[in-house]
Amino acid sequence: MSVTVDVTLNDFENVYDFYREHRQPVLKAKSMYAVLAAKYRPQVRYETGARQLIRHLRREGCVLVISANHVRETDPFVLAATGFLSAVRPHIGHVRVLAKDPLFVDPEQRRKIDLLGGIPVFRPKDHGVRETMVPGRRMIDICVERMVDGDWIAVFAEGTCNLTDPAHVQPLGSGMGHIVKGVIGAGRRVALLSIGIAYRENTDRGPAVMINRPIELTADDAKTPAAATRLAAADLQRAVDVAWDRAHP
Repeated sequence: MSVTVDVTLNDFENVYDFYREHRQPVLKAKSMYAVLAAKYRPQVRYETGARQLIRHLRREGCVLVISANHVRETDPFVLAATGFLSAVRPHIGHVRVLAKDPLFVDPEQRRKIDLLGGIPVFRPKDHGVRETMVPGRRMIDICVERMVDGDWIAVFAEGTCNLTDPAHVQPLGSGMGHIVKGVIGAGRRVALLSIGIAYRENTDRGPAVMINRPIELTADDAKTPAAATRLAAADLQRAVDVAWDRAHP
């Protein structure tokens, strides 16, 4: 699908109508993920049984919410590279990544973000809390609809780069909890996949990446968005702890 709408807050309804229907060209997406894997060379490790469980859940039609920590602006590319080098690879082309709206301004950058599966997010820190409330609800609805249709969603739920203490996950936004609750409410199986990223200093080795065992979530886990968010925060911290220890032995 060609680009037909500018990503602006004032036109958010048309923006999200567009991204409700947008489809990635799968072969081109896989090629781009492969290029990023060669460039960033993440050193991927799994929690015991994680690789097999990801494959099992995918075969059974369970959709995944991929939650990663946010340390640097390169994180989306590292996460894409990890996808290519991991059990996520068969689903490339059907993974949507939530990305801040400024990334969609430059046409060439937008082309790449669209190819990676980007869905724009209008963040309160950029546009104001009141101004983003309704667009935020619409974005969550689009994510739920995409997941009900079989897409996976990847989020950097901290919302901004953690520049002060990258070893410890910042408080997560509630958007992921709302998405999970909506998907479960629609009757679709959903699991949380936490991925921790830690960069090595003064070395040419790629970042350390830890993939936890996915956790299939129930209605009890997501009684409220806050409950699902708390579970996600604790599991993501476990992944970050391992990645950080590997990057800083």
